[in-house]
Amino acid sequence: MTTESRSRPPRLNHVAMSVAPELLVGDAKALLIEFYREVFGWQHLDMMDVVGERLVFHTYSLEQFVYLHGDANAMQCPRLDHFGYSVGTELELDSIVAAALGFRERDARVDIIDKQRDDHGPIAITAAYIGFLLPMMIEIQWWEMQGSETANPS
Repeated sequence: MTTESRSRPPRLNHVAMSVAPELLVGDAKALLIEFYREVFGWQHLDMMDVVGERLVFHTYSLEQFVYLHGDANAMQCPRLDHFGYSVGTELELDSIVAAALGFRERDARVDIIDKQRDDHGPIAITAAYIGFLLPMMIEIQWWEMQGSETANPS
């Protein structure tokens, strides 16, 4: 298929990770759902559940989702392996970090790498990393163009 015949460019639509099956049942599952709803605003798609085998969150549209599947040989990653989202303002980034900090008061397993700003000349990227129970962390970025308050790339 050529670029000219596409109705839109392809988009990244999901991330799939294997996790221990016991993370997808009972209290552990409820805690996952609570954390990712409170901190990131993700919605649990319960109609796709298979207890101990599958849990799916839609993130910011139904076409974007995180797919967790239970596997005795679950994915393991170094701490900084991650996937990322961008937000439109630094205040949005700060509110996500604040929600993660609040949740960490209840559960010390919340892993946060504090907000840092990397200046790349015309673009500065401010980002923080947040992890909880999943093998990959989530990076939240805010892009600022020099001379502009926001520069969230589309």
